[in-house]
Amino acid sequence: MTNSFSLKQHNIEVTNIVRNARPAKLYQEALAYEPEAAIADSGAIMVRSGEKTGRSPSDKRIVKHPDSEQDVWWGSVNVAVDEHTFEINRERAIDYLNTRQKLYVVDGFAGWDPKEQIKVRIICTRPYHALFMWNMLIRPTSEQLENFGKPDYVVFNAGQFPANRYTMGMTSKTSVDLSFEEKEVVILGTEYAGEMKKGIFTVMNYIMPKKDVLSMHCSANEGVDGDVSIFFGLSGTGKTTLSADEHRKLIGDDEHCWTDDGVFNIEGGCYAKAIDLSAEKEPEIYGAIKFGTVLENVVYDDYTHAVNFADISITQNTRAAYPIEYIPNAKIPCVGGHPRHIILLTADAFGVLPPVSKLTPEQAMYHFISGYTAKVAGTEVGITEPQATFSACFGAAFMVWHPSKYAELLAEKMAKHGASAWLVNTGWTGGPYGVGSRMKLSYTRSIIDAIHSGELENVDYVADPIFGLAIPTSCPNVPSDLLIPKNTW
Repeated sequence: MTNSFSLKQHNIEVTNIVRNARPAKLYQEALAYEPEAAIADSGAIMVRSGEKTGRSPSDKRIVKHPDSEQDVWWGSVNVAVDEHTFEINRERAIDYLNTRQKLYVVDGFAGWDPKEQIKVRIICTRPYHALFMWNMLIRPTSEQLENFGKPDYVVFNAGQFPANRYTMGMTSKTSVDLSFEEKEVVILGTEYAGEMKKGIFTVMNYIMPKKDVLSMHCSANEGVDGDVSIFFGLSGTGKTTLSADEHRKLIGDDEHCWTDDGVFNIEGGCYAKAIDLSAEKEPEIYGAIKFGTVLENVVYDDYTHAVNFADISITQNTRAAYPIEYIPNAKIPCVGGHPRHIILLTADAFGVLPPVSKLTPEQAMYHFISGYTAKVAGTEVGITEPQATFSACFGAAFMVWHPSKYAELLAEKMAKHGASAWLVNTGWTGGPYGVGSRMKLSYTRSIIDAIHSGELENVDYVADPIFGLAIPTSCPNVPSDLLIPKNTW
């Protein structure tokens, strides 16, 4: 507990502040102050996020300011709010935080590249939120914390207190507001921890392209020869699962940037979907469920405290948040060279895209900008079965600039460094959702292995008559019939 630490510069008068507490301390706080917190038999802490068990993208707002107005791609994703409304919401959040007897602060970093790193401060009311962001941010050393100074961005998480629905621009009691000028994020009316993580990602998606750095909603890993692969995809399409590979080093599972030096992870942790998690299917992630890990909205046996990962009675979007070093073959620091393979993951809900196809640079840009996939159940409020969607850059909900800005940076970097591109369907085969079946994870893993080994470079290809995609006619450990969609119906 750091009682000498003050938040007065943020107009917060609370003096009982727990700053950068370690997991054991935050466990103790959560068990004391959060009625639904419990310890799993694995040692992880189980928490509830309250009414909201997924992100609320329709409630995200960005301040329209003359300094950044021309940069932002305004529309249904980036909804404008005026400075006055932002100030009302920030005041509301700070007023609420000032009613608390105790607050939690996490000071950490976003971005493993020291040249591009930003300092982030989280101010929150729940030990669960503090532990979540302790896991997700890059954790400072004692010396770095001592010399932390003024943060570059501050997140005011007053999620237990609602927004005022009658404030101009509000559509519900939830509001997640970003100001690039004030360098602040304000959260009201949602206790879903993912809003903090994605708020910082949105910030990076704004500031990085200004420096000709490509920010990406992707995972990344590295082979023994230093060959880097990046996996683009929406939530639930396989980024985290496929990048956790026992034969390759994990750079990161969700958010990266591509600079003139290579790629770096934005985060210090992983946020994995926990539905149907098993040691057989996802051994690396299963092994990370231990002391220090946050398990969100899972169901457990009241007597043994064993988690039932198949039980989705609270939400389909059960999650595990853990430090990246909990993955045995994580690469620390989380940086790598220029990607050799760009893998676009799509969960095709109609079962018409092949399991794998090789893309020309032009096709790669087309699929990157269109971002066709299905929203997988649970990742957003109200999504209960797969819904076809087009999400530019495979992450439109977090992109700030026009998609062409990110696409131009990707095309430029792919051409400069000679990266190859692949479209991998982790969705349905043998028919659409409800008729066909989800692609087996073992087959998708075999496809990824064949891409990495170079085996897919030396097989015959046929052109898909509808999409013009180059489809391999064979792939080790994958039935040949499965590779051609019309053969599976």
